[in-house]
Amino acid sequence: MKLNGPFLFILMTLVIDAIGVGIVFPIMPDLMDRVGATSTAEGALLGGIMMSAYAAAMFLFGPVIGSLSDAYGRRPVLIFAMVTLSIDYVIMALAETYWVLLVGRVLAGMAGATYITATAYIADIAKPEERGAAFGMIGAAFGVGFVMGPALGGLASGWHITAPFWIAAGLSALNVAFGFFLLPESLKPENRRPFGRRDLNPFGTIMRAFFIPGLAVPLVCIFVFEFANMVYPTLWAFWGREVFSWDGFTIGLTLSGYGILIALVQAGILPRLTGRFGDYQTLLIATSAAIIGLAGFGATTAVWAVFLFLPIAALSDMAPPLITAFAANRVDEDQQGLVQGVIASLSSVAAVTAPLFLTGVFERSVNEEGLYLPGAPFLMAAVCVIAIVPLIFRLDPLRQDRKR
Repeated sequence: MKLNGPFLFILMTLVIDAIGVGIVFPIMPDLMDRVGATSTAEGALLGGIMMSAYAAAMFLFGPVIGSLSDAYGRRPVLIFAMVTLSIDYVIMALAETYWVLLVGRVLAGMAGATYITATAYIADIAKPEERGAAFGMIGAAFGVGFVMGPALGGLASGWHITAPFWIAAGLSALNVAFGFFLLPESLKPENRRPFGRRDLNPFGTIMRAFFIPGLAVPLVCIFVFEFANMVYPTLWAFWGREVFSWDGFTIGLTLSGYGILIALVQAGILPRLTGRFGDYQTLLIATSAAIIGLAGFGATTAVWAVFLFLPIAALSDMAPPLITAFAANRVDEDQQGLVQGVIASLSSVAAVTAPLFLTGVFERSVNEEGLYLPGAPFLMAAVCVIAIVPLIFRLDPLRQDRKR
């Protein structure tokens, strides 16, 4: 797919969105202290509640936002989302109580249409055979943003604790201006569908998506991959400290390295593999890499093995955009927003449930009772991916052709 103006703008929007998320990571402990946390443990708990509130709001409103973009077009919904994110960062910069911060995060989750609508926009302008690589560029954009965000946040926090929020607000506002004047609408009027009361029910919307012919399998696969991949942001720091006695600098360095690898895979390797082998064969490679990477981290106690498995784990991040492309290719143009909203909601469910489950597994595997196995959460995540391999096989285009 050609990197034309609208596509580049969408990618830049996602980079800015990811920067805005990652820019606050370095200041979260100090921010929680600012709003009343009395200890590190309490600060971690309050921060976790904020993350869950954002994910829950995204789950509830993601399908609604997606359906709105199917009815009224991608451009107005996307611009509205960027305006809301700018306001959210201002709220967080001015907040002096925890509840104001929480309201800001819920507001951001409710209007978290940036990713949903941007993905639907790309589905509109990309040919079906180009969508896998195009969605991979979304992952690359997020990878770049997540690498830049924490670095920029750490630097800006030296000026003032709220400086990262003001920078994120400014970047978002600047992007609103560019989008307002430069972003064309991608969804043709004839490809739109009416927005009805049933679209306001996220649970009903998700259920309807699962009953669309051919869509249930990719949706289940996406959810499981998102669930399994949550082991990295949830437990990497704790696992690294437990197994290797890593300090914060080393943990941050390895996470940044992983983000760079993901960006390289999504922007460079994924388009080449899909161009040579097609989406399905590339998905098989990504699935194999996911199993090998997760099992490798779960079993290793050697630092050199971490650096061996990191590139393999990065290859596994090709799976979600490829499965998203399979899902997008199974619905009509007037349902792209709905499908992307449902995918965002399922990702949010994974973001809420996976940390609760995986941290419980980790706590049991490192206590003084029973088998000591700090890599158990990674092994459990590998088992989850193995469990959906039969579903992955059902995505084979040749299998679909034989059914017809």
